[in-house]
Amino acid sequence: MDVAQSRKQAAPGASAAFARFVLCGGGVGIASSLAVAGLASWIPWVLANALITGVSTLLATELHARFTFGAGGRATWRQHTQSAGSAAAAYAVTCMAMLALHQLVAAPGAVLEQVVYLSASALAGVARFAVLRLVVFARSRSQVAGAGAGRAARPVPCVSTSAAPAGLCRAA
Repeated sequence: MDVAQSRKQAAPGASAAFARFVLCGGGVGIASSLAVAGLASWIPWVLANALITGVSTLLATELHARFTFGAGGRATWRQHTQSAGSAAAAYAVTCMAMLALHQLVAAPGAVLEQVVYLSASALAGVARFAVLRLVVFARSRSQVAGAGAGRAARPVPCVSTSAAPAGLCRAA
C-alpha cells in the first residue's frame, strides 16, 4: 500500500501537469516541427508530417506517462492507442492549417509555415492535454488511488471458527 500511496502522491495537480505537458510536449513539438521541415524537403509534406507525428507521439506518450501525469511507469498499449487518437486529431488540425495557409498564400516562406504549424500545434496541444489528463491517464490515477482501498474490502477465504462463519471473511 505504501507503493500505491507514493504513486498517488507523485501524480501532479493540473497546473504542474500542464507545465510538464508544455515542457515535454512542447519540446517534442518543436523538435518535430524542425524534423517535418527537414524531411519535407525530400518527401511530400503530408507524408513527412505523418511519419514525424507517429514517432513523436510514441516519444511524447512515454514522457507524459513517466513525467507529466505521474502514471507510475511506462505507458500501456491502451494509453498509446488513446494517445494516438488524440495525435491523429492534432495531425488533422495541423494539416488543415497548412492547407489553409497554402490556399491563402501562393508561396509562403519557411518562417510563415513554421508560425502557422506551431500555432496549430499549440491549439491542438491544449485540447490534447485535456484528453490525456481526463481520459488517457485518468484511469491510471483512479486505479492507483483505489489500489489500497480495494484490497481492504475484498472477501478472502477463511477457516470456520466460532467467531467467523464458514466461507468468506473480510480482509483486515
